[in-house]
Amino acid sequence: MSSLYELEEALGYKFNNIELLKTALTHSSYGNEHGIECYERMEFLGDAVLELSMSKHLYSVIDLDEGVLTKTRAKAVCETALDFYAEKIELGKYLYLGKGEEQTGGRGRPAILADALEAILGAIFLDSGFYEAYGVVERLFIPYLNEVLKHKDYKSMLQEKLQSEKRTIRSEIVRDEGPANNKIFEAVVYMDDILMGRGIGKSKKEAQQRAAKDALNKEAKK
Repeated sequence: MSSLYELEEALGYKFNNIELLKTALTHSSYGNEHGIECYERMEFLGDAVLELSMSKHLYSVIDLDEGVLTKTRAKAVCETALDFYAEKIELGKYLYLGKGEEQTGGRGRPAILADALEAILGAIFLDSGFYEAYGVVERLFIPYLNEVLKHKDYKSMLQEKLQSEKRTIRSEIVRDEGPANNKIFEAVVYMDDILMGRGIGKSKKEAQQRAAKDALNKEAKK
């Protein structure tokens, strides 16, 4: 696992109590294996810190009503957005994962990355208070906000569409090749066991998004 000092540099924040950061990076699978606290309580706190931080920023830059602010904030702090922010600091390589979670790709799982990122904000709040945590949000989240707000989560869009039609969805990575620093992934998506989409990308997520977009495009042409 990479040095926590590298992560502090990426965050632009140095912990007074490094143990708080370690807890924020500890998944329940690792915590259970080693009998130590995991990040779940800090995630609860960090979720509130993030919502208040994003609310503070949006209030200052969007002169529109509460409904618009609420919808914008929801998109800015959703799992997809948090996964995007987490990738910018390569958060996955710093996580403490149990053996099973490690073997099944936990370091790249959006839900885990999103939870850990919230936990880090909770840890910073405990370490130094709200304004230090808000400063990290300003440095790490705000510069990418416009990009995040324009982002279309095709995978979620496809899932919502199929759920409303009471259909099933299943995706698979069918190709994984190339050196570690230049891999190519190919994903396919099935609807009711019918192959409907295919996509290629430099990460599993990118390939899955492109496969979902392909499936949505085909559905739209029916």
